[in-house]
Amino acid sequence: IKESFSSSLESGLLEVIVPRVEFYPNLDNLKETFGDPKERVRWRTKQNLDYAYHMLYGRPKATYYVQLEDDVIAKADYLNTMKTFVQQQKDDWIMLEFSALGFIGKMFKSSDVSAVVEFFLMFHSDKPIDWLMDHLLWVKVCSPEKDVKHCQRMIQSVRRRYKPSLFQHIGVESSLPGKVQKLKDRDFGKAGLYRAHANPPADLSTTLKTYQNFLLGKVYAGETFFWASNPSKGDIIDFKFNPPIHIDTYLFRSGHMDHPGDVFHNTTIEIQTTEKVIQSKIDNIISKAGLNKAEVANASESFIPIARFNEAGLAQGEIPDGVGNIQIIRIHVHEKSNAWVILSEIMIQENKSVTSADFAPGIPSTWCPYRSISEAL
Repeated sequence: IKESFSSSLESGLLEVIVPRVEFYPNLDNLKETFGDPKERVRWRTKQNLDYAYHMLYGRPKATYYVQLEDDVIAKADYLNTMKTFVQQQKDDWIMLEFSALGFIGKMFKSSDVSAVVEFFLMFHSDKPIDWLMDHLLWVKVCSPEKDVKHCQRMIQSVRRRYKPSLFQHIGVESSLPGKVQKLKDRDFGKAGLYRAHANPPADLSTTLKTYQNFLLGKVYAGETFFWASNPSKGDIIDFKFNPPIHIDTYLFRSGHMDHPGDVFHNTTIEIQTTEKVIQSKIDNIISKAGLNKAEVANASESFIPIARFNEAGLAQGEIPDGVGNIQIIRIHVHEKSNAWVILSEIMIQENKSVTSADFAPGIPSTWCPYRSISEAL
């Protein structure tokens, strides 16, 4: 570890921790449950205690705690994807899941970790960690006076899953001697048909005819892509900000790998500002964007055209300097299309984001709140 990760060790990014011997109870005198042999009960109990120790140790180091393993692989740009998903949560949550398997890729707020760990410690020898998590959620949000369906809805409201999965288990040999673990996360291999970003609050509207449940609001929130039938001349998509905001950059990507032809053609990006922009500046913006006379002439009244979708179905760039706050960003179709259209990615940057420090380790520490399980309880 020192040879391969010396810089990470020195910076505090990587720490090697070992619990005190006293932290563990007697693991040779455990009650056998669920038909598991003694060795398996011992293994899963120690694993639960290891999870608890890691969570307690990591709790004061960041705003969020994510449980990972040493035998997983991750999707590209997974950290930014996780940050974005966290930012999009408008209602309170207990756990965010970035993998469907076991306890891999589970995120908690550090402020909740102590309570979660206390529950794990109370039942550390009874069940595996993922089963204990299920019970904890039931205790937190389910009412014994309601039916099972109500309970499931309540749990789903605080246990939210990101798809496709960001982490895949690649290990085969378990730390339990003789145990082979071949489980794979089926969602990990699914192609990314959309991409999420933390977009600012906006009122969305469109004249396009939406297909099934592929709604505009869902692509804006990063939940899926937007899909609509053949665009016609004059069709628009509006993103209205109330109050108006200062925007730095934008990106609109149409089409995806399953439907690469469902892209915007002869379509421009327009903005409506709160302040009047002088004509010479508008002319300069249009010139830099390389827009033709027809695109300029057909621009919506009181809107400034700033870009067009390219042949690949992508429109991106910076909002021109000096235009002030933006009230509306508009996608404006100038020609009827024979193909349907997909919006697979929307990114509008307003300079508001979760800092990296919220996810990164802090100063190296030897802190652990409890010397033993009995002390913790």
